[in-house]
Amino acid sequence: MRKLFSRISSLEQKKLMKLLETSILYYKKDSTIFSTLQTNMIGIMLEGHAQIIRTDYNGNKTIIEELKEEAVFGSFISGLTSNECDVIAKEDCKILVIDYDRIIEDEKNNHFSYYVQFIKNLLEITTDIIDDKNNRIEILTKKSIRDKLLEYFNIYSRKHGTHIIYLPFSYTDFSYYLAVDRSAMSRELKNLRDEGFIETKGKRITLLYR
Repeated sequence: MRKLFSRISSLEQKKLMKLLETSILYYKKDSTIFSTLQTNMIGIMLEGHAQIIRTDYNGNKTIIEELKEEAVFGSFISGLTSNECDVIAKEDCKILVIDYDRIIEDEKNNHFSYYVQFIKNLLEITTDIIDDKNNRIEILTKKSIRDKLLEYFNIYSRKHGTHIIYLPFSYTDFSYYLAVDRSAMSRELKNLRDEGFIETKGKRITLLYR
């Protein structure tokens, strides 16, 4: 997933970057990237780690998306235009930026095979992100914290074909991702351990019920 330059050679990538008039931006840890998800801007995470975070009017934070190396994001990709959303650097980041209008404005680019492959990759990435968002909806629509946790575990297990889960973020960020209280989530994880559903060691969670 998220291999924007898959099946495109290094030389073709350079030609593509020139064609699309891309730029590279650098952000320090904890800085704000694209203070909002700017319209028509596509970002590709070359190095680093960031998060798309929504903060509601009460100051409650929800992690919308994790952005690791090779992640692709933007209002067009993520379907987010709310001014409540920010992209925050969790580490120093190096980001390739493309103006979406440059991708679609000139039909003559279509005769370049690497350009056609780039468009196919972009569409595949968009489909993958939609799938991820549908999974997220399944998690967030669960009424109880336990059900949200178990749904997350089940989706992860199916996707990766394993009963061992490695959380891609801290437990605090995990509570933001599930949109639940951190302390209440910790209590429910303890209950699941005590009842023999899971084992935990750091950010590794082993499912015992599968």
